[in-house]
Amino acid sequence: MIRGFLFDLDGTLVDSERETAEAMARALLRGQGIAIEQYDRDYIVGRSWVAIYDSLKERYPQLAWNRTETIARTAMLRDEVFAELGITVLPGARALLEWTRTHPRALVTGSSRVEVTQVLPLISEHAVFDIIFAAEDVPRSKPAPDGYLAAIARLGLPSFECLVIEDSVAGIAAGRAAGCVVVAVRAGNFAGWDQSGAHRVIDTLEQLTPSLLDELAAIDPRDYGSGSPP
Repeated sequence: MIRGFLFDLDGTLVDSERETAEAMARALLRGQGIAIEQYDRDYIVGRSWVAIYDSLKERYPQLAWNRTETIARTAMLRDEVFAELGITVLPGARALLEWTRTHPRALVTGSSRVEVTQVLPLISEHAVFDIIFAAEDVPRSKPAPDGYLAAIARLGLPSFECLVIEDSVAGIAAGRAAGCVVVAVRAGNFAGWDQSGAHRVIDTLEQLTPSLLDELAAIDPRDYGSGSPP
């Protein structure tokens, strides 16, 4: 049976990556005099801060901030951007967080911890996780399974009893490598990631119901995902 829930954040529960991109653009322009291009904004989608910073540093060698400072400066301006643009909670996220609130669950994200603490209160009163693994908490980001493996260990459950809920190729690969059943959600997949590596692909989180969990519990996590219901 599925007992534990391991959630991704951006692209799965919320769509805040465009707001993050805007905040990063403002931070780099004001603080470093760097005007980023659309490529840099698009590169954020579905990627961790490890990959984002490495890309920025390669493209803009004059960037004097290290990764920690780049994240912090961006986070400082996300509140400004959220106040102007708001945040998009993806369909079904609030209801899913409510009915899973009594289950063991964790958040595993490529976002920074400060970004997580900014976003969760904007989603729902039920967006509370005792276990959070953010970008700075693991040695390797997705597609490495480090975050999910650490979360599973903290939950104290076998991996095959944990469901990973993701949107990106890297996230799906990380969940699979951790030995979990993986569900991919199309609603936040704005980058058009190939989600066929998941055991099941659903349109929105509204479809992740207790009856679907019963079906997912019969899946051997070692089986390759079909990408869609049989």
